[in-house]
Amino acid sequence: MNSPLQNKTFLDSSFVEELSKEALENQGIDLKTYDLPHRKSSIEWWYLNAHVQNETGAEFSFFVSFFKLAVGVNPETGEMKFAYSVTWALSDVEGKKYYRDSIIDKVGPEVGLETLRRGKMTTDKRMIAAMTEILEKNQLPFPDRLAKTEAEVSWTSLNLDYQSNTLKVKEDGSYSLALKDEIKDIALTVTFAPKVKPIKHGDDGVVVGTSGEDMFYYFIPKNEVRGVLRIGDEAHVISGKGWYDHEFALEKEKTEVEVNLLHDIGWNWISLQISNGIQLTAYDLYDRLDHFKEAGNWAVLIKQDGTPSYPENFKFEPIKSWTSSKTFMSYPIQWRLQVPEYEIDLEVEAVFPEQEFISMLSEPAFWEGRINAKGRIGTEQVEAKGYVEVSGNAAMNTMESFLKAVTKETRKAVNTVLPLDPDEDKFIQMVASQKNSHFIKGLNKEQYIKQVITPIREIIDRGGKSWRSYAALACIDIVGGNSQDYLNWLAWPELLHTGSLIVDDIQDESTIRRGGPAAHIIHGNAIAINAGNAAYFLGQPLLLDANIPLEKKLKLYEIYFETMRAAHAGQAMDISSFYEDMDGIVQSGQITEIQEKVLCVHHLKSAVPAAMLARLGAVIGDASEEAKDHLSKFFEALGLAFQIMDDVLNLKGFEKNLKDKGEDIRAGKITMPVVMSMGRMDLESRTDLWNRIKAKPQDREEIFSLIELMEDCGAIQACSDLAAELVEDSWQKLQEHIQPSFSSLRLRAFSWFVLNRHY
Repeated sequence: MNSPLQNKTFLDSSFVEELSKEALENQGIDLKTYDLPHRKSSIEWWYLNAHVQNETGAEFSFFVSFFKLAVGVNPETGEMKFAYSVTWALSDVEGKKYYRDSIIDKVGPEVGLETLRRGKMTTDKRMIAAMTEILEKNQLPFPDRLAKTEAEVSWTSLNLDYQSNTLKVKEDGSYSLALKDEIKDIALTVTFAPKVKPIKHGDDGVVVGTSGEDMFYYFIPKNEVRGVLRIGDEAHVISGKGWYDHEFALEKEKTEVEVNLLHDIGWNWISLQISNGIQLTAYDLYDRLDHFKEAGNWAVLIKQDGTPSYPENFKFEPIKSWTSSKTFMSYPIQWRLQVPEYEIDLEVEAVFPEQEFISMLSEPAFWEGRINAKGRIGTEQVEAKGYVEVSGNAAMNTMESFLKAVTKETRKAVNTVLPLDPDEDKFIQMVASQKNSHFIKGLNKEQYIKQVITPIREIIDRGGKSWRSYAALACIDIVGGNSQDYLNWLAWPELLHTGSLIVDDIQDESTIRRGGPAAHIIHGNAIAINAGNAAYFLGQPLLLDANIPLEKKLKLYEIYFETMRAAHAGQAMDISSFYEDMDGIVQSGQITEIQEKVLCVHHLKSAVPAAMLARLGAVIGDASEEAKDHLSKFFEALGLAFQIMDDVLNLKGFEKNLKDKGEDIRAGKITMPVVMSMGRMDLESRTDLWNRIKAKPQDREEIFSLIELMEDCGAIQACSDLAAELVEDSWQKLQEHIQPSFSSLRLRAFSWFVLNRHY
C-alpha cells in the first residue's frame, strides 16, 4: 500500500489536527513542528528499530535511541541547557552476537557527578566513591564513550547529529538514519519510509515518564527500511521492516531544572511486526520506589489498514529468565503475550539471551533485544519479529545486594556442577570420565552422594561471601573478554574454598561454620577429610568442557596446581603456629620477623588463591602481561586484606554470629592483632597478654577483656590500616593498566567492601 505521506513533507496536516489536544497547546508546543526537538521539553528521545535481511537472507536487527536531557538553565536567556546521548545495538541473529555502542555528551561526567549527589544511580557509598573517582577524571566507565564533539541539533527541522550518528527527516517524509561505531568498525546507513500514519500511545498520547513526568508519545509502527550495513570489511545490502517512536516531556518553561526523585519508573515494553500485517505494542510501568506499584499499562494494536485499536486488557508474563555474568541482573527471555479482546495468544522468545546493554544511563543496565514470537490470532497461526525492552526490573544499588545476587548464581552453578541427584552421565563425570566410565562399576551412587557430595553441599548451601567466585569472571571482563560463557565457573572457587574450610575446621578444632555445625561435627573426621579433599578436584570437569585452546588450558592447570601447593604450605605453617618464637618476641617487642611469618601464612592460604582467580580470568580474557601481573597483585592484596580483616572481625564479632566472637583467642592462635599488640605494649603488658592467650581461655569475660586490651593499645586499628594500605597501593598501580569500566568500578567498590565488611 502507498504511504499516506508519499510525495509530501512529514508535517502532515491531518496528523497535526489529530494531535491538537488542549494539554499540548497549553504546553506552548507548536503543533506544526511536533516531530522536531522541543526546546521546552526537559526530556526527549527518538527511537527506531528494524528487522532486516541481507542479499543471502541473513538476519540482523538493530535499535537506536537519540536522547536529549535538560541539565540546567541559561541564566541570561532562561532557556534550558541540554546534554545529548545516543545508544544503539546491532543483533546478528545467526551469529548470536550483540554489538552495542553508547556515546554520551561531553558534559556527561559533570552531569553524572550531579546525579550521584542527588541520590540517583546508586545509594551505596562505595559505588558512589568508585564512580566519582572515574567521573572526576572526566572519564566514563566502558562501554560508554565520551563524545569528542558537540552534538548538532536543528530546532527548525528534525536534523540530529551526535558525533556522526545522524537522524534526519527528508522532504518525502522518510527518515534518514546513519550510525557508526569506530571502535568495533561497524557502520549503518538506512532509510525508514513510513507506510502508515503516526499512532498515539498511552492515554490519548500521554504516558508516565521515567522520572514521573508526563510524556507525549507517538509512533509509526510500519516503515520500509533499506540501506547498507558494514561490519568490518563485510558490507551487506539490507532491507526489511522498521519502527519509529518519538516521546517528549509535556512541561512548561522553567527557570530551574530539577530531577524528580519522587518516582523511579521501571518498565517492560514490546513491539511486534506480525506476519499477517498487524503491528502490536504493549508496555507496563511500575514505580520502584513504591513497592513496584503499577504506574500504567497500555497496548495498541494497529490493523492492516493502519488504524489503531486500544485493547483494555493484556498480559505480558515472563516465563524464563537469564542472568548476566557482568551485572548479575536477571532478565526474562521468554514471555507469553495475551490480548483476550483479539484472541491473541503468543509465545515470545529472545533469539539469544545475551542482549544486555550496560550504561551509566540505566543504573546500570537494561535488556533490549530481538525477539521472535509465534502463536495465534483467533484461529490464524502467525509469527512475528520484534523488540523487547526490560528496564529497572532488578537493579542492585548496594554492594550487599550485588553480592547476594552473586551468591545466588554461585549456588546455581554449584548445583549444576555438583547436583545432589545426578543423572548417570553427571555421576560418571563427577568421578571419572565417559572414556573411563568403567571406573565406577560397583560404586554405590547413594553412598557416594551421602559421604562425598552431601558434606560439601551442606556448607556451600548455607551461603557465604562468594566474592572469590565473582573474581575470575570480573577479571575476564576487566581485560576485555566475555565472561558469559563461564558462568558455571562460579562453582570452581567455591568448591576449592569449601574444601579448605572443611579441612581447616578439623585441624583448628572449630565447631561452627557459616552459622551451623562444622562438617566433621555432623559426619565425623574421616568423611569430612575425604569430602574436603575431594572438593579440590570436583571443579576440573569445567576445564574439560570449556572451549579453550590447549595452550591456554595448560596455563590454567599450571596456575591451579601452583596455587594448591602454596595453599597447603600455608596451612602447614598455620598448623605448626609460631609458639616457639613468642617468648623471644614478648621479651624484645620486636615484631618484624613474626609479622612476616603471619603475613606469609595469610599470603599462601588466602592471597595466592585470590590471585589465582585473577590470573585465570586474565588468561581467559587474553590480558596483556602487564594487566595480568597487576590484576594478580591486586587480588593478592585483596586476599591479604580480607584475611587481616577476618582476624579483626574475629575479635569484633561477625554479623549473625557466623563465628564465635573471640574464636581465635579460644584456640590460642597467633593472629595479626596479637602480633601488632606485641609491638605496642610494654614488657609487662606483653607478657600478661600472651600468657592469657596461650592458656586458650574459654570464659567470655576473659576473652572480652583480652580483646579490650588489644583495642586499647591500637593493635586492631593498626591491622585495619595495614589492610587499607595494601589494597590502595595495589589499586593505584593496577588502574594504569586497565580501562575504566563497569567491571573495574565494581571491583574498586568491592575493595572498600573488604576493608569495611562485617561478615
